Amino acid sequence: MSDAWSAAEFETRLRRVGEERYHDKHPFHGLLHEGKLNKGQLQAWVLNRFYYQKSIPLKDASLIGRADDIDLRREWIGRIVDHDGGKDGGGGIERWLVLAEGVGLDPAYVASCKGVLAGTRFACDAYVHFVRDMPLLEAVASSLTELFAPDLHKTRIAALLEHYPFANDKTLAYFRTRLTQAPADVAFGLDYVLRHAKNRDQQEACLAALLFKTDVLWAQLDALHHAYVSPGLIPPGAFVPEDRK
Repeated sequence: MSDAWSAAEFETRLRRVGEERYHDKHPFHGLLHEGKLNKGQLQAWVLNRFYYQKSIPLKDASLIGRADDIDLRREWIGRIVDHDGGKDGGGGIERWLVLAEGVGLDPAYVASCKGVLAGTRFACDAYVHFVRDMPLLEAVASSLTELFAPDLHKTRIAALLEHYPFANDKTLAYFRTRLTQAPADVAFGLDYVLRHAKNRDQQEACLAALLFKTDVLWAQLDALHHAYVSPGLIPPGAFVPEDRK
């Protein structure tokens, strides 16, 4: 067994994953942020991304359900509330449906997940299964893409406000809220991984988990780009924009 990296070196390697592999570098995000998506392509992104949003509390619930660490459970349960909301609603899923309505989609249709690409389903379901089945430390490590999310949200907010008429404080509330939620989440997750990955094998397993999560995010955008941008092959059963009917 190789010697463990120092905490500083381990963190550097984790952050390097984002520099090299985070989905902010995907061509689809380039089109989105440059204002080059048409209405139907934008709707397809919102619709498919909802399936990822609804998957997040499912994977978080499975993580909590097998965590013996009470401090971890206490901290992690807040993530479910952030997405599902409280008894009166108000969570990230609800805010995403406001975005969906803003881009001209029926929120009920989006919530039904009809029309979601198979590639989106496979990627998101694989993430839920990973968190459910893999060692707890690796499950936590897979969440560390949140290290890179705030910068993406800032870029996205500015780009959407500049290029798309639907964008306003109401429709972009999901992204603005994540500017404060994500850093708090990742501070705990990063500290947990740095403290509990005590040998090189565990550290490398955590890196692999984070790489897997970047692949999950990238695969979703690959599916969108293939179906709605180039070559534009929308598979049977998937959402078809008005301009493609």
